[in-house]
Amino acid sequence: MAERKKLGLIVNPVAGIGGRVGLKGSDGAEIQRQALKLGAVPQVLNRATQALEKIGNIDWLEIITYPGEMGEDAAKACGVEPKVIGSIKPGETTAEDTRKAARDMLRQGVDLLLFAGGDGTARDVYTAVGENLPALGIPAGVKIHSAVYATNPLSAGELAALYLKDRIGDLHEAEVMDLDEEAFRQGVVSAKLYGYLKIPFRTSLVQNLKMPSAGEGASLASIAYDVVEKMEDDWLYIIGPGTTTRAITDELGLGKTLIGVDVVLNRELVAADVNEAQLLDLLKGRRAKIIVTLIGGQGCVFGRGNQQISPQIIDKVGRENIIVVSSPEKLYALGQQPLWVDTGDEDVDRMLTGYIKVVTGYNQRAVRKVS
Repeated sequence: MAERKKLGLIVNPVAGIGGRVGLKGSDGAEIQRQALKLGAVPQVLNRATQALEKIGNIDWLEIITYPGEMGEDAAKACGVEPKVIGSIKPGETTAEDTRKAARDMLRQGVDLLLFAGGDGTARDVYTAVGENLPALGIPAGVKIHSAVYATNPLSAGELAALYLKDRIGDLHEAEVMDLDEEAFRQGVVSAKLYGYLKIPFRTSLVQNLKMPSAGEGASLASIAYDVVEKMEDDWLYIIGPGTTTRAITDELGLGKTLIGVDVVLNRELVAADVNEAQLLDLLKGRRAKIIVTLIGGQGCVFGRGNQQISPQIIDKVGRENIIVVSSPEKLYALGQQPLWVDTGDEDVDRMLTGYIKVVTGYNQRAVRKVS
């Protein structure tokens, strides 16, 4: 029998709610109301549950959490009766609830704090406990730049289990980053380092810090020329966020929503800054291709900042119609690290795995594995 351990669990119930509806974040009551009005369906409970199920063998583990949507529901969904502390107003949780929960977990002496959310949630946890408590993030937000998150919920559960079973000893200092969401929605990426959390670490299970692109002008122009030359008439081109994809619309002489998803048909912009529902409508009766780039320093292709291109969209378009673009510099910086996806749908994630060609320049391709 393993030594009995305590796992603290915090779920931010509104994390990621703005992603598929194209709001680029979930911070603030007004944005959350907008997201629900647009038909957003929260995914965080499922993601927290996936992580807990992966831990397994929890008879030796006590889970301490907050009521209802902040953790209790996820634990019970796994057949676990947790120790519930604190209090919340259901449907009205705030960042202060997250901070209070984290401070309570510290007082409870948990061995590891597992939290589900995005960069804002990581920032709240850091504000509350700093480096005084081992912590690990289950990725469930829209903008996940911080290095405190596992690559996906299953990896979070696996890593937490390894740590709680004393199979990982050392803790790693990982950056907590957050963006100014309002500036982000205006196309201005203003990231700030808030501090460090101590996390259990294994290279294959934790995402890296997102790194900015620099000095890639010639490479991006070459990529853009290649993609535009090969565009086919009467096909929709769903173009994901980023400076790499913006070079393609620049080549077409069109505008680009830097942090949004735009749609091109016959080399004309037919929709800008679209959400999942709008994409589904545009896809009716049409053939389409998706053009995306990977996140620098991380290698993520789907599931970070481009959630508008949802699993349903990807499945409709098909793996064979996905065009991944990247500068050689960005690929080189990843070393031997594979690319990866975290769409929130296990079947779609499996469909996307394997080897793919990445457009790295005019008539230039690199072959990379997607895990």
